[in-house]
Amino acid sequence: MLARRDTLGPFERAASGNAEVDDDSALDGDLVHRPSTALNLLGASIRDSSYPGEPAAPRGAPSIVLPHQEASYVRHIALDIGGSLIKLVYFSPDSHESSETTTGHGDRHGDRHGENGRHSGHHHKGGRMHFVKFETARIQDCLDFIQAKGLHRTLLRDGSSREVRVKATGGGAIKFADIFKERLGLVLEREDEIGCSVGGCNFLLRTITHEAFNFEAGQAQFVPCSNVDSELFPYLLVNIGSGVSIIRVDGPGEDEYCRVSGSSVGGGTFWGLCRLLTGRRDFDEMLELSMQGNNANVDMLVGDIYGGRDYSSIGLSATTIACSFGKVVGQDKDLGDYNPADMAMSLCRMVAYNIGQLAYMHAKRYDLKRVFFGGFFIRGHPYTMETISFAIKFWSQGEMSALFLRHEGFLGAVGAFLKVHPMHVPTSRAAAAAAAAEAGGVAAAKDLRVLSDTASSKVRARFVERFSMGAPFAGGEVHGPAIRDMSDRVSWVEKFVAVGQQQQQQEHQQQQQQGLGLAAIRGPRLSAGTGPPTQGLSG
Repeated sequence: MLARRDTLGPFERAASGNAEVDDDSALDGDLVHRPSTALNLLGASIRDSSYPGEPAAPRGAPSIVLPHQEASYVRHIALDIGGSLIKLVYFSPDSHESSETTTGHGDRHGDRHGENGRHSGHHHKGGRMHFVKFETARIQDCLDFIQAKGLHRTLLRDGSSREVRVKATGGGAIKFADIFKERLGLVLEREDEIGCSVGGCNFLLRTITHEAFNFEAGQAQFVPCSNVDSELFPYLLVNIGSGVSIIRVDGPGEDEYCRVSGSSVGGGTFWGLCRLLTGRRDFDEMLELSMQGNNANVDMLVGDIYGGRDYSSIGLSATTIACSFGKVVGQDKDLGDYNPADMAMSLCRMVAYNIGQLAYMHAKRYDLKRVFFGGFFIRGHPYTMETISFAIKFWSQGEMSALFLRHEGFLGAVGAFLKVHPMHVPTSRAAAAAAAAEAGGVAAAKDLRVLSDTASSKVRARFVERFSMGAPFAGGEVHGPAIRDMSDRVSWVEKFVAVGQQQQQQEHQQQQQQGLGLAAIRGPRLSAGTGPPTQGLSG
Protein backbone atom coordinates (compact mmCIF):
# COMPACT_ATOMS: atom_id res chain seq x y z
CA MET A 1 0.00 0.00 0.00
CA LEU A 2 1.23 3.47 -0.72
CA ALA A 3 2.33 5.92 1.94
CA ARG A 4 -0.28 8.62 2.49
CA ARG A 5 2.10 11.43 3.29
CA ASP A 6 1.48 14.06 0.62
CA THR A 7 4.49 16.35 0.38
CA LEU A 8 6.25 18.26 -2.33
CA GLY A 9 9.79 18.03 -3.60
CA PRO A 10 12.19 20.95 -3.94
CA PHE A 11 10.78 22.00 -7.29
CA GLU A 12 7.21 22.35 -6.08
CA ARG A 13 8.40 24.18 -2.97
CA ALA A 14 10.01 26.71 -5.30
CA ALA A 15 6.70 27.38 -7.04
CA SER A 16 6.04 30.71 -5.38
CA GLY A 17 4.21 33.32 -7.40
CA ASN A 18 4.24 35.70 -4.42
CA ALA A 19 7.96 35.58 -3.67
CA GLU A 20 8.65 39.04 -5.10
CA VAL A 21 10.92 40.80 -2.61
CA ASP A 22 12.94 44.00 -2.84
CA ASP A 23 16.66 43.43 -3.20
CA ASP A 24 17.31 45.31 0.05
CA SER A 25 14.62 43.52 2.12
CA ALA A 26 15.80 41.70 5.25
CA LEU A 27 15.41 37.94 5.23
CA ASP A 28 15.41 37.57 9.05
CA GLY A 29 16.08 33.87 8.80
CA ASP A 30 13.32 33.14 6.30
CA LEU A 31 12.47 34.23 2.78
CA VAL A 32 9.93 37.05 2.95
CA HIS A 33 7.05 36.91 0.45
CA ARG A 34 5.18 39.94 -0.81
CA PRO A 35 1.65 39.74 -2.22
CA SER A 36 1.22 39.46 -5.98
CA THR A 37 -1.44 38.46 -8.47
CA ALA A 38 -0.13 34.88 -8.65
CA LEU A 39 -0.91 32.17 -6.11
CA ASN A 40 1.93 31.34 -3.76
CA LEU A 41 2.41 27.61 -4.31
CA LEU A 42 5.37 27.24 -1.95
CA GLY A 43 4.75 24.02 -0.01
CA ALA A 44 1.35 23.39 -1.62
CA SER A 45 0.05 19.93 -0.76
CA ILE A 46 -3.03 17.78 -0.25
CA ARG A 47 -3.93 17.35 3.41
CA ASP A 48 -6.70 14.83 3.71
CA SER A 49 -7.24 11.38 5.13
CA SER A 50 -9.16 10.11 2.09
CA TYR A 51 -7.36 7.93 -0.39
CA PRO A 52 -8.14 7.10 -4.04
CA GLY A 53 -10.57 4.22 -4.12
CA GLU A 54 -11.82 4.82 -0.59
CA PRO A 55 -15.09 6.58 0.28
CA ALA A 56 -14.59 10.27 -0.40
CA ALA A 57 -15.90 13.21 1.55
CA PRO A 58 -19.64 13.58 0.90
CA ARG A 59 -19.35 17.20 -0.22
CA GLY A 60 -16.35 17.29 -2.52
CA ALA A 61 -12.62 16.65 -2.80
CA PRO A 62 -9.65 16.95 -0.41
CA SER A 63 -8.53 20.48 0.35
CA ILE A 64 -5.23 21.88 -0.93
CA VAL A 65 -3.08 23.67 1.63
CA LEU A 66 -1.27 26.84 0.55
CA PRO A 67 0.84 27.58 3.66
CA HIS A 68 2.45 30.78 2.33
CA GLN A 69 -0.46 32.40 0.51
CA GLU A 70 -1.30 35.96 1.58
CA ALA A 71 -4.90 35.43 2.68
CA SER A 72 -5.93 39.06 2.36
CA TYR A 73 -5.27 39.01 -1.38
CA VAL A 74 -7.72 36.21 -2.19
CA ARG A 75 -11.07 37.94 -2.47
CA HIS A 76 -12.95 35.78 -4.92
CA ILE A 77 -14.64 32.41 -5.36
CA ALA A 78 -15.17 30.23 -8.43
CA LEU A 79 -18.10 28.18 -9.70
CA ASP A 80 -18.51 25.55 -12.40
CA ILE A 81 -22.25 25.25 -12.96
CA GLY A 82 -22.93 22.21 -15.11
CA GLY A 83 -26.10 20.50 -16.22
CA SER A 84 -26.06 18.08 -13.27
CA LEU A 85 -23.75 19.50 -10.61
CA ILE A 86 -22.43 22.80 -9.29
CA LYS A 87 -18.78 22.81 -8.22
CA LEU A 88 -17.52 25.53 -5.85
CA VAL A 89 -13.89 26.44 -5.05
CA TYR A 90 -13.05 28.93 -2.32
CA PHE A 91 -10.08 29.85 -0.14
CA SER A 92 -10.09 30.15 3.65
CA PRO A 93 -7.21 31.45 5.76
CA ASP A 94 -5.41 29.69 8.56
CA SER A 95 -4.82 32.17 11.37
CA HIS A 96 -5.36 32.49 15.10
CA GLU A 97 -7.88 35.26 14.50
CA SER A 98 -10.06 33.19 12.18
CA SER A 99 -10.72 30.58 14.85
CA GLU A 100 -11.93 33.27 17.28
CA THR A 101 -14.19 35.12 14.87
CA THR A 102 -17.91 35.02 15.50
CA THR A 103 -20.07 34.87 12.41
CA GLY A 104 -23.15 36.92 11.75
CA HIS A 105 -25.27 33.89 12.70
CA GLY A 106 -23.72 33.58 16.15
CA ASP A 107 -21.62 30.48 15.43
CA ARG A 108 -17.86 30.24 15.13
CA HIS A 109 -16.26 29.29 11.84
CA GLY A 110 -12.61 29.05 10.98
CA ASP A 111 -13.06 28.94 7.22
CA ARG A 112 -15.40 31.83 6.58
CA HIS A 113 -14.32 33.73 3.54
CA GLY A 114 -15.71 37.12 4.36
CA GLU A 115 -15.80 37.40 8.15
CA ASN A 116 -12.72 35.59 9.37
CA GLY A 117 -10.45 38.51 10.13
CA ARG A 118 -8.03 37.86 7.29
CA HIS A 119 -8.92 41.19 5.69
CA SER A 120 -7.94 43.18 8.74
CA GLY A 121 -4.90 45.42 8.82
CA HIS A 122 -2.51 42.47 9.28
CA HIS A 123 -1.22 40.15 6.58
CA HIS A 124 -2.06 36.53 7.38
CA LYS A 125 -0.25 33.80 5.54
CA GLY A 126 -1.54 30.32 4.95
CA GLY A 127 -4.88 28.83 4.04
CA ARG A 128 -6.70 26.16 2.09
CA MET A 129 -8.50 25.80 -1.19
CA HIS A 130 -11.82 24.05 -0.50
CA PHE A 131 -13.89 22.02 -2.98
CA VAL A 132 -17.65 21.59 -2.56
CA LYS A 133 -20.36 20.22 -4.86
CA PHE A 134 -24.15 20.61 -5.11
CA GLU A 135 -26.84 19.28 -7.42
CA THR A 136 -27.76 21.88 -10.02
CA ALA A 137 -31.43 21.05 -9.53
CA ARG A 138 -30.99 22.15 -5.89
CA ILE A 139 -29.20 25.41 -6.60
CA GLN A 140 -30.73 26.97 -3.50
CA ASP A 141 -28.52 24.67 -1.42
CA CYS A 142 -25.49 26.25 -3.08
CA LEU A 143 -26.77 29.76 -2.42
CA ASP A 144 -27.54 28.88 1.22
CA PHE A 145 -24.02 27.50 1.67
CA ILE A 146 -22.36 30.60 0.21
CA GLN A 147 -24.48 32.87 2.39
CA ALA A 148 -23.98 30.82 5.57
CA LYS A 149 -20.21 30.78 5.09
CA GLY A 150 -20.12 34.46 4.27
CA LEU A 151 -18.40 33.72 0.97
CA HIS A 152 -20.37 36.38 -0.90
CA ARG A 153 -18.82 39.35 0.92
CA THR A 154 -15.33 40.39 1.93
CA LEU A 155 -14.17 42.76 4.63
CA LEU A 156 -11.99 45.70 3.67
CA ARG A 157 -9.33 47.24 5.88
CA ASP A 158 -11.49 50.23 6.69
CA GLY A 159 -14.11 47.94 8.22
CA SER A 160 -16.56 48.14 5.33
CA SER A 161 -17.47 45.19 3.13
CA ARG A 162 -18.27 44.55 -0.50
CA GLU A 163 -19.27 41.69 -2.76
CA VAL A 164 -16.55 39.28 -3.76
CA ARG A 165 -15.65 38.61 -7.36
CA VAL A 166 -17.16 35.39 -8.72
CA LYS A 167 -15.54 33.63 -11.65
CA ALA A 168 -18.01 31.20 -13.19
CA THR A 169 -17.92 28.67 -16.00
CA GLY A 170 -20.33 26.13 -17.46
CA GLY A 171 -23.72 26.69 -19.03
CA GLY A 172 -25.24 27.58 -15.68
CA ALA A 173 -23.06 30.69 -15.49
CA ILE A 174 -25.45 32.14 -18.06
CA LYS A 175 -28.64 30.32 -17.08
CA PHE A 176 -28.51 31.15 -13.34
CA ALA A 177 -26.76 34.53 -13.41
CA ASP A 178 -29.94 36.39 -12.38
CA ILE A 179 -30.49 34.13 -9.37
CA PHE A 180 -27.05 34.89 -7.93
CA LYS A 181 -27.56 38.59 -8.55
CA GLU A 182 -31.01 38.75 -6.95
CA ARG A 183 -30.27 36.51 -3.96
CA LEU A 184 -26.69 37.49 -3.06
CA GLY A 185 -25.93 40.56 -5.14
CA LEU A 186 -23.18 38.68 -6.99
CA VAL A 187 -22.23 39.26 -10.61
CA LEU A 188 -20.97 36.10 -12.32
CA GLU A 189 -17.92 36.80 -14.48
CA ARG A 190 -18.18 34.13 -17.17
CA GLU A 191 -15.16 32.15 -18.39
CA ASP A 192 -14.77 29.59 -21.17
CA GLU A 193 -15.69 26.10 -19.99
CA ILE A 194 -13.10 24.04 -21.90
CA GLY A 195 -10.34 26.54 -21.24
CA CYS A 196 -11.04 26.43 -17.50
CA SER A 197 -11.01 22.63 -17.44
CA VAL A 198 -7.63 22.53 -19.18
CA GLY A 199 -6.23 25.28 -16.96
CA GLY A 200 -7.38 23.50 -13.81
CA CYS A 201 -5.91 20.19 -14.96
CA ASN A 202 -2.56 21.81 -15.82
CA PHE A 203 -2.46 23.48 -12.41
CA LEU A 204 -3.02 20.20 -10.56
CA LEU A 205 -0.60 18.16 -12.64
CA ARG A 206 2.21 20.71 -12.56
CA THR A 207 2.06 21.73 -8.91
CA ILE A 208 0.41 19.10 -6.67
CA THR A 209 2.23 15.92 -5.72
CA HIS A 210 0.09 12.79 -5.49
CA GLU A 211 -2.65 14.28 -7.66
CA ALA A 212 -2.50 11.75 -10.51
CA PHE A 213 -2.77 7.99 -10.01
CA ASN A 214 -3.73 4.79 -11.77
CA PHE A 215 -6.11 2.25 -10.28
CA GLU A 216 -5.79 -1.48 -10.86
CA ALA A 217 -6.59 -4.59 -8.85
CA GLY A 218 -8.34 -2.48 -6.23
CA GLN A 219 -5.28 -0.36 -5.41
CA ALA A 220 -4.17 3.14 -6.34
CA GLN A 221 -0.62 3.86 -7.41
CA PHE A 222 0.41 7.50 -7.50
CA VAL A 223 2.05 8.55 -10.75
CA PRO A 224 4.60 11.37 -10.55
CA CYS A 225 4.06 13.97 -13.24
CA SER A 226 7.16 15.59 -14.65
CA ASN A 227 7.83 19.22 -13.87
CA VAL A 228 9.34 19.53 -17.33
CA ASP A 229 6.63 20.62 -19.75
CA SER A 230 8.14 18.69 -22.62
CA GLU A 231 7.67 15.47 -20.63
CA LEU A 232 4.11 16.22 -19.47
CA PHE A 233 2.71 17.51 -22.75
CA PRO A 234 0.98 16.55 -24.92
CA TYR A 235 -1.72 14.54 -23.20
CA LEU A 236 -5.39 13.65 -23.65
CA LEU A 237 -7.95 14.93 -21.14
CA VAL A 238 -11.24 13.04 -21.03
CA ASN A 239 -13.64 15.13 -18.98
CA ILE A 240 -16.73 13.14 -17.99
CA GLY A 241 -19.54 15.35 -16.78
CA SER A 242 -23.14 15.10 -17.92
CA GLY A 243 -21.64 14.39 -21.34
CA VAL A 244 -18.05 13.78 -22.37
CA SER A 245 -15.45 16.16 -23.81
CA ILE A 246 -12.20 14.77 -25.21
CA ILE A 247 -9.45 17.39 -25.33
CA ARG A 248 -5.91 17.25 -26.68
CA VAL A 249 -3.64 19.42 -24.53
CA ASP A 250 -0.39 20.42 -26.23
CA GLY A 251 1.12 22.79 -23.68
CA PRO A 252 0.56 25.07 -20.68
CA GLY A 253 -0.58 28.09 -22.70
CA GLU A 254 -4.17 29.33 -22.76
CA ASP A 255 -4.54 28.46 -26.46
CA GLU A 256 -2.57 25.20 -26.48
CA TYR A 257 -5.49 22.80 -26.52
CA CYS A 258 -8.18 21.52 -28.87
CA ARG A 259 -11.44 19.69 -28.24
CA VAL A 260 -11.11 16.78 -30.63
CA SER A 261 -14.31 14.88 -29.84
CA GLY A 262 -17.02 14.14 -27.31
CA SER A 263 -19.99 11.95 -26.53
CA SER A 264 -23.53 12.37 -25.28
CA VAL A 265 -23.16 9.17 -23.26
CA GLY A 266 -21.65 10.37 -19.99
CA GLY A 267 -22.34 10.77 -16.31
CA GLY A 268 -25.76 12.25 -16.95
CA THR A 269 -26.67 9.16 -18.99
CA PHE A 270 -25.84 6.87 -16.09
CA TRP A 271 -27.65 9.11 -13.61
CA GLY A 272 -30.83 9.42 -15.72
CA LEU A 273 -31.15 5.77 -16.71
CA CYS A 274 -30.30 4.57 -13.22
CA ARG A 275 -33.00 6.80 -11.79
CA LEU A 276 -35.56 5.38 -14.21
CA LEU A 277 -34.55 1.76 -13.57
CA THR A 278 -33.90 1.79 -9.83
CA GLY A 279 -35.91 4.72 -8.50
CA ARG A 280 -32.82 6.12 -6.77
CA ARG A 281 -32.22 9.88 -7.00
CA ASP A 282 -28.86 10.51 -5.33
CA PHE A 283 -25.79 9.95 -7.53
CA ASP A 284 -23.54 8.74 -4.71
CA GLU A 285 -26.26 6.33 -3.60
CA MET A 286 -26.38 4.94 -7.15
CA LEU A 287 -22.63 4.34 -7.18
CA GLU A 288 -22.82 2.64 -3.80
CA LEU A 289 -25.69 0.50 -5.05
CA SER A 290 -23.70 -0.61 -8.09
CA MET A 291 -20.96 -2.03 -5.86
CA GLN A 292 -23.49 -4.50 -4.41
CA GLY A 293 -24.69 -5.90 -7.73
CA ASN A 294 -23.74 -8.57 -10.27
CA ASN A 295 -24.01 -7.36 -13.84
CA ALA A 296 -23.88 -10.96 -15.16
CA ASN A 297 -27.54 -11.27 -14.19
CA VAL A 298 -28.57 -8.76 -16.87
CA ASP A 299 -25.59 -8.50 -19.26
CA MET A 300 -25.00 -11.04 -22.03
CA LEU A 301 -21.45 -12.35 -21.69
CA VAL A 302 -19.21 -14.06 -24.22
CA GLY A 303 -19.61 -17.27 -22.23
CA ASP A 304 -23.39 -17.06 -22.61
CA ILE A 305 -22.94 -17.21 -26.38
CA TYR A 306 -20.14 -19.80 -26.52
CA GLY A 307 -21.40 -22.26 -23.95
CA GLY A 308 -19.30 -20.94 -21.07
CA ARG A 309 -16.08 -20.97 -23.08
CA ASP A 310 -13.69 -18.16 -24.07
CA TYR A 311 -13.46 -16.84 -27.59
CA SER A 312 -9.72 -17.32 -27.42
CA SER A 313 -8.90 -16.71 -31.08
CA ILE A 314 -9.69 -12.99 -30.67
CA GLY A 315 -8.69 -12.72 -27.03
CA LEU A 316 -12.13 -12.54 -25.40
CA SER A 317 -12.67 -14.32 -22.10
CA ALA A 318 -15.97 -15.92 -21.16
CA THR A 319 -16.66 -13.13 -18.66
CA THR A 320 -16.30 -10.33 -21.23
CA ILE A 321 -19.51 -8.34 -21.77
CA ALA A 322 -20.84 -9.04 -25.25
CA CYS A 323 -24.02 -6.97 -24.89
CA SER A 324 -25.03 -4.69 -22.04
CA PHE A 325 -28.50 -5.69 -20.75
CA GLY A 326 -28.57 -8.31 -23.52
CA LYS A 327 -29.64 -11.13 -21.22
CA VAL A 328 -32.88 -9.28 -20.41
CA VAL A 329 -34.12 -9.83 -23.97
CA GLY A 330 -34.54 -13.58 -23.47
CA GLN A 331 -36.05 -13.40 -19.99
CA ASP A 332 -39.74 -13.22 -19.19
CA LYS A 333 -39.45 -10.72 -16.33
CA ASP A 334 -40.79 -7.31 -15.45
CA LEU A 335 -38.68 -4.42 -14.16
CA GLY A 336 -39.65 -5.13 -10.59
CA ASP A 337 -38.27 -8.66 -10.88
CA TYR A 338 -34.69 -7.43 -11.34
CA ASN A 339 -32.27 -6.49 -8.58
CA PRO A 340 -31.66 -2.70 -8.72
CA ALA A 341 -28.00 -3.28 -7.78
CA ASP A 342 -27.50 -5.54 -10.82
CA MET A 343 -28.92 -2.90 -13.15
CA ALA A 344 -26.85 -0.14 -11.54
CA MET A 345 -23.64 -2.09 -12.06
CA SER A 346 -24.53 -2.93 -15.66
CA LEU A 347 -25.21 0.75 -16.40
CA CYS A 348 -22.00 1.86 -14.75
CA ARG A 349 -19.91 -0.56 -16.77
CA MET A 350 -21.75 0.18 -20.00
CA VAL A 351 -20.98 3.91 -19.76
CA ALA A 352 -17.43 3.44 -18.48
CA TYR A 353 -16.44 0.87 -21.13
CA ASN A 354 -17.68 3.09 -23.94
CA ILE A 355 -15.84 6.13 -22.62
CA GLY A 356 -12.66 4.09 -22.19
CA GLN A 357 -12.83 2.84 -25.77
CA LEU A 358 -13.41 6.36 -27.13
CA ALA A 359 -10.48 7.65 -25.11
CA TYR A 360 -8.14 4.96 -26.42
CA MET A 361 -9.10 5.55 -30.05
CA HIS A 362 -8.40 9.27 -29.82
CA ALA A 363 -5.15 8.73 -27.96
CA LYS A 364 -4.12 6.34 -30.74
CA ARG A 365 -5.23 8.79 -33.42
CA TYR A 366 -3.06 11.60 -32.04
CA ASP A 367 -0.23 9.35 -30.80
CA LEU A 368 -0.68 10.37 -27.16
CA LYS A 369 0.73 8.19 -24.40
CA ARG A 370 -0.88 9.89 -21.40
CA VAL A 371 -4.67 9.87 -20.91
CA PHE A 372 -6.15 11.63 -17.86
CA PHE A 373 -9.78 11.16 -16.85
CA GLY A 374 -11.64 13.94 -15.04
CA GLY A 375 -15.22 14.87 -14.28
CA PHE A 376 -17.63 14.00 -11.52
CA PHE A 377 -18.84 10.75 -13.07
CA ILE A 378 -15.74 9.02 -11.68
CA ARG A 379 -16.16 10.33 -8.11
CA GLY A 380 -13.29 8.10 -6.87
CA HIS A 381 -15.58 5.11 -7.43
CA PRO A 382 -13.42 1.94 -7.54
CA TYR A 383 -15.62 -0.03 -9.97
CA THR A 384 -15.75 2.90 -12.38
CA MET A 385 -11.99 3.35 -12.30
CA GLU A 386 -11.41 -0.40 -12.64
CA THR A 387 -13.71 -0.53 -15.67
CA ILE A 388 -12.05 2.42 -17.45
CA SER A 389 -8.59 1.06 -16.62
CA PHE A 390 -9.52 -2.36 -18.01
CA ALA A 391 -10.87 -0.80 -21.21
CA ILE A 392 -7.67 1.20 -21.80
CA LYS A 393 -5.47 -1.81 -21.06
CA PHE A 394 -7.56 -4.09 -23.25
CA TRP A 395 -7.73 -1.88 -26.32
CA SER A 396 -4.08 -0.78 -26.10
CA GLN A 397 -2.95 -4.37 -25.44
CA GLY A 398 -1.28 -3.28 -22.24
CA GLU A 399 0.69 -0.36 -23.73
CA MET A 400 -1.34 2.40 -22.02
CA SER A 401 -2.79 3.02 -18.57
CA ALA A 402 -5.71 5.18 -17.50
CA LEU A 403 -4.69 8.03 -15.18
CA PHE A 404 -7.10 9.61 -12.72
CA LEU A 405 -7.09 12.81 -10.65
CA ARG A 406 -8.01 13.30 -7.01
CA HIS A 407 -9.80 16.56 -7.87
CA GLU A 408 -11.29 15.16 -11.07
CA GLY A 409 -14.67 16.83 -10.65
CA PHE A 410 -13.33 20.33 -10.00
CA LEU A 411 -11.09 20.99 -13.01
CA GLY A 412 -13.34 23.70 -14.45
CA ALA A 413 -13.88 25.41 -11.10
CA VAL A 414 -10.13 25.39 -10.35
CA GLY A 415 -9.39 26.84 -13.78
CA ALA A 416 -11.94 29.60 -13.19
CA PHE A 417 -10.41 30.32 -9.77
CA LEU A 418 -7.00 30.78 -11.41
CA LYS A 419 -8.36 33.42 -13.76
CA VAL A 420 -7.97 35.92 -10.92
CA HIS A 421 -4.78 34.45 -9.43
CA PRO A 422 -2.81 32.77 -12.23
CA MET A 423 -0.34 29.98 -11.58
CA HIS A 424 3.39 30.74 -11.65
CA VAL A 425 5.68 27.78 -12.27
CA PRO A 426 9.41 28.38 -11.72
CA THR A 427 12.15 27.60 -14.21
CA SER A 428 14.60 24.70 -13.90
CA ARG A 429 17.17 27.13 -12.47
CA ALA A 430 14.73 28.02 -9.72
CA ALA A 431 14.19 24.32 -9.06
CA ALA A 432 17.93 23.82 -8.61
CA ALA A 433 18.08 26.83 -6.32
CA ALA A 434 15.21 25.41 -4.27
CA ALA A 435 17.16 22.23 -3.66
CA ALA A 436 20.17 24.30 -2.62
CA ALA A 437 17.99 26.43 -0.35
CA GLU A 438 16.76 23.33 1.42
CA ALA A 439 20.33 22.42 2.30
CA GLY A 440 21.97 25.81 2.54
CA GLY A 441 19.75 27.92 4.78
CA VAL A 442 19.38 31.69 4.47
CA ALA A 443 22.26 32.29 2.08
CA ALA A 444 20.94 29.73 -0.38
CA ALA A 445 17.43 31.12 0.07
CA LYS A 446 18.72 34.52 -0.96
CA ASP A 447 20.16 32.96 -4.14
CA LEU A 448 16.76 31.38 -4.78
CA ARG A 449 15.10 34.77 -4.40
CA VAL A 450 17.44 36.33 -6.95
CA LEU A 451 16.90 33.50 -9.44
CA SER A 452 13.11 33.49 -9.15
CA ASP A 453 12.76 37.24 -9.68
CA THR A 454 12.08 38.20 -13.27
CA ALA A 455 12.59 41.68 -14.63
CA SER A 456 8.93 42.51 -14.22
CA SER A 457 8.69 41.10 -10.70
CA LYS A 458 11.61 43.26 -9.57
CA VAL A 459 9.71 46.33 -10.66
CA ARG A 460 6.43 45.17 -9.15
CA ALA A 461 8.07 44.18 -5.86
CA ARG A 462 8.76 47.83 -5.06
CA PHE A 463 5.06 48.51 -4.65
CA VAL A 464 3.26 47.10 -1.63
CA GLU A 465 -0.45 47.71 -1.11
CA ARG A 466 -1.17 49.48 2.19
CA PHE A 467 -4.73 50.71 1.73
CA SER A 468 -7.73 49.74 -0.38
CA MET A 469 -8.14 51.83 -3.51
CA GLY A 470 -11.01 52.74 -5.76
CA ALA A 471 -10.62 54.34 -9.17
CA PRO A 472 -7.55 56.62 -9.70
CA PHE A 473 -8.41 60.15 -8.47
CA ALA A 474 -6.37 63.18 -9.54
CA GLY A 475 -7.08 66.85 -10.18
CA GLY A 476 -10.53 66.57 -8.58
CA GLU A 477 -11.68 63.95 -11.12
CA VAL A 478 -11.97 60.15 -11.29
CA HIS A 479 -9.89 58.65 -14.08
CA GLY A 480 -10.82 55.26 -15.50
CA PRO A 481 -12.71 52.28 -13.99
CA ALA A 482 -12.40 51.15 -10.39
CA ILE A 483 -9.28 49.23 -9.49
CA ARG A 484 -10.28 45.63 -8.80
CA ASP A 485 -7.23 43.68 -7.65
CA MET A 486 -3.51 43.86 -6.99
CA SER A 487 -2.66 43.56 -10.67
CA ASP A 488 -4.70 46.68 -11.47
CA ARG A 489 -3.20 48.55 -8.55
CA VAL A 490 0.37 47.77 -9.54
CA SER A 491 -0.34 48.56 -13.18
CA TRP A 492 -1.81 51.94 -12.22
CA VAL A 493 1.14 52.80 -9.94
CA GLU A 494 3.60 51.90 -12.70
CA LYS A 495 1.73 54.16 -15.10
CA PHE A 496 1.69 56.91 -12.48
CA VAL A 497 5.46 56.68 -12.07
CA ALA A 498 5.95 56.64 -15.85
CA VAL A 499 3.84 59.81 -16.22
CA GLY A 500 5.88 61.49 -13.49
CA GLN A 501 9.11 60.56 -15.23
CA GLN A 502 7.80 61.95 -18.52
CA GLN A 503 6.85 65.21 -16.81
CA GLN A 504 10.31 65.49 -15.26
CA GLN A 505 11.90 64.91 -18.65
CA GLN A 506 9.70 67.56 -20.23
CA GLU A 507 10.57 70.09 -17.50
CA HIS A 508 14.26 69.30 -17.94
CA GLN A 509 13.99 69.82 -21.69
CA GLN A 510 12.19 73.12 -21.17
CA GLN A 511 14.94 74.29 -18.82
CA GLN A 512 17.56 73.35 -21.38
CA GLN A 513 15.68 75.23 -24.11
CA GLN A 514 15.38 78.31 -21.88
CA GLY A 515 19.13 78.16 -21.18
CA LEU A 516 19.87 77.99 -24.89
CA GLY A 517 17.57 80.96 -25.50
CA LEU A 518 19.41 83.09 -22.94
CA ALA A 519 22.72 82.15 -24.50
CA ALA A 520 21.43 83.20 -27.90
CA ILE A 521 20.33 86.62 -26.55
CA ARG A 522 23.61 87.29 -24.77
CA GLY A 523 25.70 86.22 -27.73
CA PRO A 524 25.19 89.38 -29.96
CA ARG A 525 25.85 91.73 -27.02
CA LEU A 526 29.22 90.15 -26.44
CA SER A 527 30.12 90.32 -30.12
CA ALA A 528 29.18 94.02 -30.34
CA GLY A 529 31.40 94.96 -27.40
CA THR A 530 34.34 92.96 -28.63
CA GLY A 531 34.31 93.88 -32.28
CA PRO A 532 37.30 95.22 -34.21
CA PRO A 533 38.47 98.69 -32.98
CA THR A 534 38.13 100.09 -36.44
CA GLN A 535 34.29 99.65 -36.19
CA GLY A 536 34.10 101.93 -33.16
CA LEU A 537 36.53 104.47 -34.57
CA SER A 538 34.71 104.81 -37.83
CA GLY A 539 31.39 105.44 -36.00
